[in-house]
Amino acid sequence: MGKLVVCGVDGNFGGYAAAVLRELVPADRIKVTAPTPDVLAEYEAAGIATAVTNFNDPAGLAEAFAGADKVLIISMPFVGPKRRAAHKNAVDACIAADVRQVVYTSLVNSTDPENPSIEKIDHAWTESYIQSTDLDYVFLRNSQYAEAMITAYFGSIPMGAMANNAGDGLMAFISRQDCARAAAHVLANPYLHHQVLNINGAEAMTMEQFCQAGNAATGNSLGWRALTDDEQYEVFDAMGVPRTTDGDFLEDSEAPFSSEGMVTFGEAIRLGKMATCSRDFQIVTGRTPLTVAEMFAQADDYQVGARHSVDA
Repeated sequence: MGKLVVCGVDGNFGGYAAAVLRELVPADRIKVTAPTPDVLAEYEAAGIATAVTNFNDPAGLAEAFAGADKVLIISMPFVGPKRRAAHKNAVDACIAADVRQVVYTSLVNSTDPENPSIEKIDHAWTESYIQSTDLDYVFLRNSQYAEAMITAYFGSIPMGAMANNAGDGLMAFISRQDCARAAAHVLANPYLHHQVLNINGAEAMTMEQFCQAGNAATGNSLGWRALTDDEQYEVFDAMGVPRTTDGDFLEDSEAPFSSEGMVTFGEAIRLGKMATCSRDFQIVTGRTPLTVAEMFAQADDYQVGARHSVDA
């Protein structure tokens, strides 16, 4: 049997997906990649094949994917043509290496033309590109990571209220760890073909309900108030958050994302474009996703943390 490849184990998602995969299949079935060798030593010591490469090195990717059965492509954290080019490199490398199946981390409701999220454009493009090839695939359309909003919740405490432009829209917030767990289970599952899976949290909730869950778990009394899209941009501008991912990010920022991405994501939630709440996670993994209350109860373990990418 061919290798199951996890790309980007230097990152939060990739590292956790690899850890779960090691529980599901023998070490000699796994291969991991990272753009630098420093994180690979622990895998090599465990008998896991490794490769140093990144999504902007097509030849290196094809070499790394040689002999692979399935490859997990984790979407890049930058947005726009640069991300689409990186994803295309990875997909083309899978084709060149005769990989059987691509597992791609996409976004909930990514192909809805009325979804205003700027983030969804790259995901829809990548899904379409993969479908235009002869590759087998599984698309994991993930809901928003709860970690991002838990971090924002605690960052809002000095202001007395959490404020954003999501309105009364619903989101089934899910742990990044659960998304990575689902990806590992899909890699290990030989029976999934040409499927789109919605990887959602335990329940869909509004941002006000999210704050209430945080208050119940922490004893805080944080309020929530609605912002317009323009007001949301002003908040991020004041924080020094760049409008696009080509801008300069502050070190250790509690919002390591572009404001264009976050504001249009909030708009999509407000318009009901992110309300999907399926049981696909439970079907794939055999367990229920962590609830927002459970994550708040262990909040130190569920923070957004640093984002990792090598894009040059």
